Amino acid sequence: MPSTASGAPGRTRTRYLVAGAGHRAGMYVDALVTDHADDGEIVAWVEPNPVRAAVHEAKVAAAVGGERPVYHPEHLEKAIDQQRVDRVIVTSVDNTHADLVSRSLRAGVDVVVEKPIAATEAEARQIADAVAETGRDVTMTFNYRYSPRNSALREVVASGEIGRVLSVHFDWALDTVHGADYFRRWHREKTNNGGLLVHKSSHHFDLVNWWIGAAPQRVFASGGRRFYGDDAGHAGGYVPTAGERALTDQGVDPWSIDVDADPYLSELYGPEARAVDGYARDRSVFDPGITTEDTLGLVVEYAGGPVLTYSLVASAPWEGYRVVVNGTRGRAELEVTERGSVVFGAGGKAVLDPSFTEAFGEDEVRPNGERLVVQKHWERAEERPITAVGPGGHGGGDALLLADVFRGRAEADPLGRAAGFRDGLLASGIGYAGNRSLATGDPVRLADLGLGIDL
Repeated sequence: MPSTASGAPGRTRTRYLVAGAGHRAGMYVDALVTDHADDGEIVAWVEPNPVRAAVHEAKVAAAVGGERPVYHPEHLEKAIDQQRVDRVIVTSVDNTHADLVSRSLRAGVDVVVEKPIAATEAEARQIADAVAETGRDVTMTFNYRYSPRNSALREVVASGEIGRVLSVHFDWALDTVHGADYFRRWHREKTNNGGLLVHKSSHHFDLVNWWIGAAPQRVFASGGRRFYGDDAGHAGGYVPTAGERALTDQGVDPWSIDVDADPYLSELYGPEARAVDGYARDRSVFDPGITTEDTLGLVVEYAGGPVLTYSLVASAPWEGYRVVVNGTRGRAELEVTERGSVVFGAGGKAVLDPSFTEAFGEDEVRPNGERLVVQKHWERAEERPITAVGPGGHGGGDALLLADVFRGRAEADPLGRAAGFRDGLLASGIGYAGNRSLATGDPVRLADLGLGIDL
């Protein structure tokens, strides 16, 4: 049973095990030692690299004291039993999700899992089987739902103001800092994450599923690796010759990061951690052997008739997205600029993910910002206000997500932002179908993936 929270009579704290001690774990660790310390406590780590686990353990120890043991993934069930775990948070590499989630469920605990739910449809079926067998709960952490701008678009569509949804166009641009970063690390190998269609785009597909309240039925995909890697990069003239650096006018190499210059990244991925498992966080984006696609386009047909056209580019000069929702009574348009241009700050640094923190610089022509416009037939366009709900990532949306995950709600959320197992399967399912379509050149029905859910 959950333990009683100190200083909070009558309340209980959920006992959490964190499986995966990389960068992504930090959001949950920070929450459980600050805003949600009365809601839950971390009691154990499951992580094959003890150096990485020690980074997060030091933060918890400094905040609450004590010491939490580190278990190897093969001893997950032992950790759950010995530490009387109530719930497991999975933030490990995507292709380990199926194993860790299904084993946790069968060990008798619920799971919180970072997107995507699994790297492939076969792995997703493992989790579906475990859910059916145990009846345990799986919570997906789709934080983009909680971003105020995305919630505002959901309100417009759900209100019926633009009528029945006919089509959606969604264009997502990752710039040459954030987008390139997927090709420096483990995401570069598609076997690790199902490619960007699964790892990154499942966020976007979930938004569309949620915005329009419909289930995807059939997917056609096209694209490939057009920019990164040894052949695409060299062919485009982006790679310096031996012994040279591709310096910009600002005197920096735009294709590399210095892990050791960042205290947090250095702790997680620096020489000491690399000595354990050999993992390099800062490999060249123009290496041979990269298998993840960087340029993708999809057409997705939905139950009831809506169609989605989607594009993802991981080598754009700016970062943000544009969404158009066409309905029988009008149209809603959401435009978001998270970084109008890549500008390097002091020491040649740029923020890796501009959606999470303040980006360096402000582009005069394409300023950072967001705009939601609604226009009904035979009426003038109207801009709708988007109000940040507080500090933190995604306009305060991350804090709302974490509150739902760790505290729950006394009353139902009218926007239905909390995501569960089926939501995770539908979002990643578009990516799985897209990958199969890329391989065959044919459209693919989600029903043929055998995910075990009604469509």
